[in-house]
Amino acid sequence: MPSSLTSTRLRAPVNVTWEITGACNLRCRHCLSAGLRTRGHGELDLAHCRELIDELARMQVFQVNFGGGEPFLRADFLDILRCVHERGITACVSTNGTVLDDALVDELLAMAPVYLQVSLDGARAETNDTIRGDGTFERILAGIELLSRRGYPDLSLNMVVTRLNVSEIGEFDRLARHYGAKTRLSRFRPSGRACGVWEDYRLDREQLLQLSAFLGDHPEILTGDSFFALTPDGRRALGLNMCGAAKMTCAVAPDGGVYPCAFLCAPEFLAGNVTSAPLGQIFGSSPVFERFRTLEVEICRACDRFSLCHGGCPAIACFLTESMDLPDPECLRAVVSGKEVA
Repeated sequence: MPSSLTSTRLRAPVNVTWEITGACNLRCRHCLSAGLRTRGHGELDLAHCRELIDELARMQVFQVNFGGGEPFLRADFLDILRCVHERGITACVSTNGTVLDDALVDELLAMAPVYLQVSLDGARAETNDTIRGDGTFERILAGIELLSRRGYPDLSLNMVVTRLNVSEIGEFDRLARHYGAKTRLSRFRPSGRACGVWEDYRLDREQLLQLSAFLGDHPEILTGDSFFALTPDGRRALGLNMCGAAKMTCAVAPDGGVYPCAFLCAPEFLAGNVTSAPLGQIFGSSPVFERFRTLEVEICRACDRFSLCHGGCPAIACFLTESMDLPDPECLRAVVSGKEVA
């Protein structure tokens, strides 16, 4: 995506991450949404969900990425998904795959395209189960096998890259291809329950370089988030070259709270709530969002990669240093130079 898009103020986000429910049947050790569930402010009812979808359509939001919790555990989720589909908005659902069955796949195929992203945190049972719980590898794989057997056309497998599974990236890619799925790698960030396992799961310098090299050699691998600070220059044309929080994207919590991105769903980043004001108004006038739009990491301006990175992911910098004005501690330049990764 051209960098000019990120330097132009947009009147609406291109995509919105909507954590549709806090309900989940797993307890992953790196759960992004654990904090939202702990605060437990409830969920938007179906009427409010429909109002939000109407607002997304009015704003001409291109894509909604549904997450949770486990979206398919919400009883009316298919009604919400149909409403999004009817409004012509592209829908992507992140699921752990354990509750999929033929009847549910029938419903999804009838709404095609609905992009499914199944989360699996290792190419081997022992690796995944350490993170997601005993027996989850086989349960998740059963859902993936069902989708493969039904010829589901819009499927990707997502792995959050950690110290535990980084050596299995190639194996994971082959596993995804075996099932006719695309490979998607997500960056491990200290948000939610992941804050408690950051020191155990974060990549060391050599592993960061290994991941960077793999992504450089495999341009077909999907990332979709803040790898731009880590990946080689050859992948520049494949995505954003700076943080899109509050510029290209935002996140809606189960209770309707609006945040800059899914990795910044902490109370201090709450921009508003869709039950009190339309999303368009929040996106356009929130002081929280304006702070992100004017964010400049001054210490990075002299770096030769500044135009390719702009300081990296502020979520990581913020949670590790309590400041948004410091650089992403896992940027490629810091890693290559051998500086300590914070």
